[in-house]
Amino acid sequence: MTRLPFSRRHLLAGVAGIATLPAGALPVLAQSSTSPASTSPASTIPAPAAGAPRRGGVLRVSVDQAASVIHPLRSRVNPEYLVTELLYSNLTRLKPDMTPEPDLATAWTPNADLTEWRFTLRQGVVFHDGTPCTATDVAATFKAILDPKTASPARTNVGPIASVEAVDAQTVLFRLSAPYADLPVAVAYTSARIIPARFAEGDLDALARQAVGTGPFKLVSYEPDRRIIVTRNEQYYDPARPYLDRVEVMVFPDSTAEASALISGDTDLMSNAGQGEFPRLSSARGVKALRVPSGQFLNVNMDCAQPPFNDVRVRRALALAMDREAMVGFVAQGYGTPGNDVPMNAAYHFHKEFPLKKPDIAAAKRLLAEAGHPNGLDVTLVASENPGTRAQLAVAMREMARPAGFRINVQTMPHATYLDQVWKKGSFYVGFYNMQATADAIFSLLYTSDSAWNETRWNNADFDKLVREARVTADEAKRRGLYDAAQKLMHEEVPSVIPAFFDLLAAQRSYVQGYTLHPRGAVFRLDQVWMGDGAPRRG
Repeated sequence: MTRLPFSRRHLLAGVAGIATLPAGALPVLAQSSTSPASTSPASTIPAPAAGAPRRGGVLRVSVDQAASVIHPLRSRVNPEYLVTELLYSNLTRLKPDMTPEPDLATAWTPNADLTEWRFTLRQGVVFHDGTPCTATDVAATFKAILDPKTASPARTNVGPIASVEAVDAQTVLFRLSAPYADLPVAVAYTSARIIPARFAEGDLDALARQAVGTGPFKLVSYEPDRRIIVTRNEQYYDPARPYLDRVEVMVFPDSTAEASALISGDTDLMSNAGQGEFPRLSSARGVKALRVPSGQFLNVNMDCAQPPFNDVRVRRALALAMDREAMVGFVAQGYGTPGNDVPMNAAYHFHKEFPLKKPDIAAAKRLLAEAGHPNGLDVTLVASENPGTRAQLAVAMREMARPAGFRINVQTMPHATYLDQVWKKGSFYVGFYNMQATADAIFSLLYTSDSAWNETRWNNADFDKLVREARVTADEAKRRGLYDAAQKLMHEEVPSVIPAFFDLLAAQRSYVQGYTLHPRGAVFRLDQVWMGDGAPRRG
C-alpha cells in the first residue's frame, strides 16, 4: 500500500491556492496530456410542564446556502427541501429509520403482484387558501411530476408509475408499469409534495412565486438569499401541531458566522454543521451538538461518454490513486467512513461489502499508459464553493493522483454558477448528495441511463437491467442478489469516484426540544419541534 507523502496541514494549505472562477465563467474541463444579522434575545419563555410539548415561540434555523427554488416539484438542495417541507405535505414521510409513516395518506394497500397501490387520504385537509385537498389534487400532482416538461427530479424517483387515478375524493389508485415494493417510501421523495390541481393542470410556474400547500406552516416572506419566514398553519390536519408559532430560515453562507450565531443565541438550530466548526459547537455552553451516521457522500463525476473518461482504464487509474482512509481524515475530519466507488454504504439495507480499494500507484500508472497517456494526463476538476468539503476533496484528489500521472488543475466557483453551468453538464467535477431512502432511489437518481441527474453518462445497459429487475422483485434474497451484481459493476467500472461518506453533523440550543437529526439529510420534521426552558421570547 502506497502512503501519501503529505499531511492534513499540507492539504488544507493547498485549498487556499486553488483558482476561483467568477460567476459566469465555465472552464475547459479536460485536456490532453500535450496541453500545457439578528438581535439577541431579551427575555425567555417560561418552562413548560416536564416532558410535555408546548405551543408558542419562534425557531430560527440556519442554512448554509440560499433556498433559490421554492417550487415544491423542482427543489434541488437541502435549504429548498427544508422550506418546501414546511409549506407542503407528501403522501407519506420518512421516519429516521427510513420507513414510511402517514402524511396526507393514512393507509396504503397493494394488490397481490405489487402492480397497483391504493392510498387512502385524510378527510378534511385543506390547502393554505382554504380549498379542499382531495384525490384529484394528488392525481394531478403526480401527472405533473411524471411530465418531462415539469423538469421535476421526482419524475424518475417516485417509482414505475404508469397512471394515477382519483377513485373517489379520499382514494388514489396508482397503476404501475411493473411491480414495485418501495412505492410508499418513494412517494415521500423531497420533490413530490402535493399541490392543488389547478396549478398542476394550469399555471404550474406560479408556484415559483407563491406557496399553496397543506403543510404545517404558511409562507409569510421569501428572501431566498437572506431569510424565509413561515407562520403556523392553523388549519393543519393535526390540530396539535406544529407547536411553534413561527420558523425563520436564515441564510449564512459563511460557516464560522453561522456557528457564532448559534453560540450567541441569535439562532436556535444549525441544520448542517461543518466538520471544522463541530468541535467548537460541541464545547459551547448551552449548545447541543448532533451527529448521526449517514449515506451522504461527495463524488467525483466523470463524463463516461467523452475522452478521456470514456476509457474505463482512466477511471480505474484515478480510483487506484485514492487513499480512502486518508480521505476520511482529510475531508471528513474523521466524521465519516471510507467509500468504495458505490453510492451506498452500511446505512443502506442492500449494501454489498467489497474489499476496500487501496492506493496502488504502480497499477494506476500502468492503466493510464495502456489508455494512451504514458506521459500523464492534464484535467481540470471543478468544485462548487458550497459546501467547502468539495474543494477539500478536489485538492486531496489532486495530491493523491499526482504520483500516478494525473495533473489536476482545481478550480472553484460560486454555487449558483456551478448549478447553472457545470452540474449535469461538466465532464469532471465534484458532486454532493444526501442519503436516499432506498437502493433504487440512489441508483435511479444518479446512475441509470434514464436517471433524473445522469451526471456521468455511464449509460450501462447491464446495470440498468439489474436495477429494473430489482425494482420489480418482491423476493428479498433475489432482490439482494440483483443489487449485489449492480454494485459490483459500479465498483469495477467506476462511473464516479466515491472516496468517503460523511456523518451528518448539526447543532442546536439546549432549549430546542423534539428535533432529531435525520440520516436522510433532506428530512427535517420541524413540525415536531418545540421550545423548552430558556428559549428566547421573540416578537
